[in-house]
Amino acid sequence: MSTVGILGVVHDNELRKKYHLTLEIIRELILEFNPDVICGEVLPDSWEKYKNDPTHRGYWGEPASEYWDLIFPLCEELKVDFVPIDWVELDVWMDFDPFKNHSELQRSALIAASEQWFQRQLSTWNSSAIPFNSIEYDHLTKQKYKWLEQINPESHVFRWECRHLIMIQRIHNAINKYPGKRFLCIVGADHNHAIYEGLVKNKDIQLVYPLK
Repeated sequence: MSTVGILGVVHDNELRKKYHLTLEIIRELILEFNPDVICGEVLPDSWEKYKNDPTHRGYWGEPASEYWDLIFPLCEELKVDFVPIDWVELDVWMDFDPFKNHSELQRSALIAASEQWFQRQLSTWNSSAIPFNSIEYDHLTKQKYKWLEQINPESHVFRWECRHLIMIQRIHNAINKYPGKRFLCIVGADHNHAIYEGLVKNKDIQLVYPLK
């Protein structure tokens, strides 16, 4: 049986410091879990470019800084296999902006409301041993994306539901490729609940979330 852990993170270094989920803490959590394979929120194309040129830093801020500054070097150091699991079609991503059909005034209000949701999520940081890896955080995240779905159902399907179907399938493919191994899925914390709910149906894996 394979063991799969989920670790949700934030992609901004200032937020990592403010809410006590620094790269040093993330490193400790990875070492403690002792994975054979890390499945990361990275596009397969970006991973291939990184392997060819480690100075290549992607585009649109993808992959996020924790991969360049910690996870990629740590995988090399520990001889841990890395599997990219993200899915984003960058040429059409902005065509599915959830607020695109609104006036500038409406967009400003919606962006402000989205920021309020994010601040509510952040406020749960100390409700668990690992910030942003908790029932409280996941509950608010689900509410936020239900709100976004009401605003633009098409965007929600494209940016959220399809993306997660592909991410989860790529995790399953990795499990099939490395049977019986320990897997750690490291994603932005908003993805925690979707990854968990997609994997918990598989009775052939031992799922660990939160990690502690």
